[in-house]
Amino acid sequence: MKALYIDAPGKVSFKEIAKPVPKKGEALLKVLYGGICGSDLSSYRGTFAYFDYPRIPGHEFAAEIVEIEPNAQGFKPGMIVTCNPYFNCGHCYSCERGIVNACMDNQTMGCQRDGAFCEYITMPIERIYDGKGLPPQLLCMIEPFCISYHGVSRANIQKGEKVLIVGAGTIGVLAAIAAKAKGAEVYISDVAPDKLAYAKELGVDGTILNTSSEELMKRVNEITNNGGFDVAIEAVGLPSTFQNCIDAAAFGGRVVLIGVGKKNLDFNFTIIQKKELNIFGSRNSLKKDFLELIDLVKTGKVPLEKIGTNTYGFSEAAKAFSDFDKNAGKMLKVRLDFSK
Repeated sequence: MKALYIDAPGKVSFKEIAKPVPKKGEALLKVLYGGICGSDLSSYRGTFAYFDYPRIPGHEFAAEIVEIEPNAQGFKPGMIVTCNPYFNCGHCYSCERGIVNACMDNQTMGCQRDGAFCEYITMPIERIYDGKGLPPQLLCMIEPFCISYHGVSRANIQKGEKVLIVGAGTIGVLAAIAAKAKGAEVYISDVAPDKLAYAKELGVDGTILNTSSEELMKRVNEITNNGGFDVAIEAVGLPSTFQNCIDAAAFGGRVVLIGVGKKNLDFNFTIIQKKELNIFGSRNSLKKDFLELIDLVKTGKVPLEKIGTNTYGFSEAAKAFSDFDKNAGKMLKVRLDFSK
């Protein structure tokens, strides 16, 4: 079968590999749609912290069950599903306490282990979730929504609070949608005007073009009457954008870090003490996030379908990565259609 590899930064190729055979407790899945996420793009660029070359990328996907043993969940061949791609060890201190998303030996598909960008994959049945009739081109975007939703949940956002999302990529925009769903007043900042215009169409209350830290803080003070945001969510993974969140958060505010990067930040950490900030890391997501969001998207109350801005055939994956790399400021969610 055909599998896509990122061989080195800026280099992708297709290889023929053996079709996987499911073990006991696993199902054989035919991949239908996959999403290229920010971590895949960063792996292509050579800037992602959790990636070794060569590797099959991809952990956002929808698939059809091809083979499966009798199971308590009622899964059968032909069902369209998505999956939890974060493999936890089950015995570390985090797993013992139920914090499986932050497993000390976590292996995410497409990062620490091979991913889903191949024609067929096997998955443990316990990691498979019923798509409940959602079309695969929509279902493949549940996983990134879960990342954002989990981060928003970490902040315990309350109705009427002012929330700033720094970064208007897929994760940032989905975090804005999740925060709006909780009744917050949501603003989003980015360096790309096209992405801000798109975010505005999706219902955020306002946008900030992040041309400099000084300009950002000027707009923050205008919006909050010099009070700062109740919650600031970092969805980029750069030192400067984390600093933006520290600066923009109100005294006693909450900062959530979703973005992943490789660079260090040198800053006056006393500001955390001075402002008595609550800082939360947000890693991966949980089973409940998948189940809740599949049901939420089924209601039609969130515009998830508008996030998918570009679709390529699987055979065009090299072009998809190259185009995304060159035009990231104008592209949100890039999907691969595995039937083409």
